[in-house]
This record gives sequence, C-alpha cells and structure tokens, in this order.
Amino acid sequence: MTSEANDILVIGGGVIGLTSAIVLAEGGHRVRLVSRDPAADSTSAVAGGLCWPYRIQPHAPAVRWSLRGFEILSRLAERPRETGARMVAGTMTEPAAAGPEDDGDPLAAWYAAVPGLRRARPDEVPEGHTGRRARTPLVDMPTHLHYLEQRLRAAGGTVERTTFTSLAEAGQEAPVVVNCSGLGARELVPDPQVHPVQGQLVVVADPGIEEWYVCAAPGATDTTYVLPQPYGVVVGGTAHENAWSTEPDPAVAEAIVARAARRFPALAGAEVLAHRVGLRPARAAVRLEGERLPGGAWCVHNYGHGGAGVTVAWGCADEVRRLVYEAPAV
Repeated sequence: MTSEANDILVIGGGVIGLTSAIVLAEGGHRVRLVSRDPAADSTSAVAGGLCWPYRIQPHAPAVRWSLRGFEILSRLAERPRETGARMVAGTMTEPAAAGPEDDGDPLAAWYAAVPGLRRARPDEVPEGHTGRRARTPLVDMPTHLHYLEQRLRAAGGTVERTTFTSLAEAGQEAPVVVNCSGLGARELVPDPQVHPVQGQLVVVADPGIEEWYVCAAPGATDTTYVLPQPYGVVVGGTAHENAWSTEPDPAVAEAIVARAARRFPALAGAEVLAHRVGLRPARAAVRLEGERLPGGAWCVHNYGHGGAGVTVAWGCADEVRRLVYEAPAV
C-alpha cells in the first residue's frame, strides 16, 4: 500500500499501539496499524491490568501520563462489559523501610491526584508494611484489547498482520510512522537499551476475592499481587530483568501462589486455570520522541513502558498526537 493511501502507519498491536492509533484515527487521520501478532497474543494480553505507575521512568511524565490514563479508564469503567474496565478498591503496599515519605516520593503527584487515595491503616496492611488504599481502574485485558480494536475500526482504521525489518522500510509505505513496537524495538530500531522484564503469573478460580492487592518493594524480583478479574484471579508475580523465556516455571508458580495465600488463605486451595508469562518492554526511560527517517518519513517513537503500559497508554497517545502534528517540514 502506498503512502498516498495512508496518512499514518502504526507499528505494534498491543495497548500502546492501539491507543495511539485510536487517538490519531479519531482525530481524522487515516491509520493503518500493523503487527506481527494479534492483540490477544501480545504482552498486553498477559498484563494484570491495574492502573498504577509501575516500573517506568522518568517519573514526572509517567505520573502525568498515568493520570490521563486514570481519567479515561475511569470513564470506560462505566461500561465494563464492553470495555473490560472496572473501578475496584485495593491496597498498594511495600515493606515500611522501603517507603519514602511523600515529599520525596516520585509518585507523590499521583497520590495527591487520585480521588480518594489515602494512607492505609495498620490493620489494612501486613505487619512491617506501609501502604495506600485507592479505588482505581482494573482492566480485563482480553476484553479491553478487543474493545480497542473495534474502536479503531469504527474510527476508520485498519488492522493488519505484517512485519517490517526496519523503520526505513516502514517509512517507504507512509509519510508518518508511529513506532509502538515494544520489545520489538530492540531489533526494529535497533535499540539495545530495550530489554525484557519477565513476569510470571497464575490465574486461579475466584474464591471470593473482591479487592486488588499488591505488595512490591522497589526493584524487587519477586512481588505479590492479587487482581480479581471476571475470568478468575490473576496472582503474581515476578520481575526478572533480561529473562527471555516465556515458558512458565512450575516452582515459580508454586511460590507465587504461596506468597499470595499468606494474605488471602483461600487462594491456597483455588483451582489453577492458567499459567502465563509476559515480557515487559523495559528501558531506562520511555522513548517518546520524533525523528526523520532515511527517505523523509516522520517517525514518532513510543516504546519502553515497562510494567505500566496499560496505565500510561492514553497519556502517551496524546503525546504521540502532538508529535505528529508538530512534525517539522522536510
């Protein structure tokens, strides 16, 4: 397909690519989204879906993007069966020694802006921990990704299964390319700064858990999270830097459930429904900027969101739209 037939080519079919494509298509552009895999097979489909900035840098823009995500996902939560988003109360905790005071906490602006967010009482967190309570969007990702694809198509966008070997190749097919290739950017750009942070989780039958719960010390490789979804409870997890395997480790799965069961004993006997492993596309800092490609196409990069892709997607999509509009003249 020639550039005359397309205004914008978006590479990447996960939540980052889909939201970027939607914002552009609903803004009047003709958008063609291409990806190697269907959204259902993307890293986004494995995500727990909690709206909270996690393992993402730099903090200041990440909080701004996260608050935009909170705003939009909260609205989508008014139609949970269609969009997959719901508002669910829960607790974010960490060992007390690991938690800085608010005035030095890089997420202080997030704490201040989320409606109703408060410090957890001692009886609401494990002994020796501190935490915060909030009602936040929790997203059923398979449903949400289907919703996003349908919304893109309704705005006139197209979705194709195609791969490119380079951005220069993609730039031959459209005057504007939006690179949302996630971990694929390591080879496509190429950008060796992009690396995987492996996350393993277990899905179990819901024994009656109504709130989400996360316990994660900064930089920890083993975390605990319990996220009730319509299809079961997502129990996690791990954050292993530079681990490429997508095969679940039975011993790791057993340890994951055991950690969660210390907080929710009913999980110990819950039926296991699925084992999943996803590779978070991590980078020292999100790359969200434009550059001119060989041949003249304008490329907007939007990748490296680590464990916060669902949270920051809409905020980053707004930045993509701005960068597309501000493309310098050739």
